[in-house]
Amino acid sequence: MKLRVILTGATGMVGEGVLIECLNHPEVEQVLSVSRRPSGVQHPKLREIVHNNFHDLTPIQDQLVGYNACFFCLGVSSVGMKEPEYRRLTYDLTLHFAQTLLPRNHNLTFCFISGVGTDSTLRSRQMWARVKGQTENDLLQLGFKGAYMFRPGFMRATPGQQRVKGYYTFIGRLYPVLRRLFPKYVSTMQEVGQAMIRVVQRGYPKHVLEVPDMVQLAKE
Repeated sequence: MKLRVILTGATGMVGEGVLIECLNHPEVEQVLSVSRRPSGVQHPKLREIVHNNFHDLTPIQDQLVGYNACFFCLGVSSVGMKEPEYRRLTYDLTLHFAQTLLPRNHNLTFCFISGVGTDSTLRSRQMWARVKGQTENDLLQLGFKGAYMFRPGFMRATPGQQRVKGYYTFIGRLYPVLRRLFPKYVSTMQEVGQAMIRVVQRGYPKHVLEVPDMVQLAKE
């Protein structure tokens, strides 16, 4: 199954890492990156749409047709943010993007980058965990051919990545130790990207994937 992928977040660490895996994978034939600014990447498989307002996709919606996968890697930190604004930039934005794709791509599998600690019961004291949990829950109810929620923890960056936060570079040096001590929370960016590709190709029994699920899928 050849993949035609819509990718968001290519100018962030996770999106950049997933983009690298898509461009290197022989079964991915095209990637459409939708972002607020250019990624700076040039590749025969890659086409980019630069669009500032993800809350209004009307100007570009006719270009979002003919794809069978969406890797939604766009996200913001909740640090210093009140719940209404974080909800607008996480829940509202993601659901609007998904609802725009759904009627235009009937064979599409939607993969959402969430995070370790996301709470689908919506009872967490942490605001971000509840918002991401509601986002997951509602994405699963939209009616895509497939929908999978990815909850990565610490990810070692892929060699060559440019958009890596400083502390990730420092912690990355401890990766071998962290992987042994905390296997449920530590993976590589490559494993996350490979898992997203394979879940579109093959499906997976669980629709919410924790770190061990991603590592297992990447091995297959």
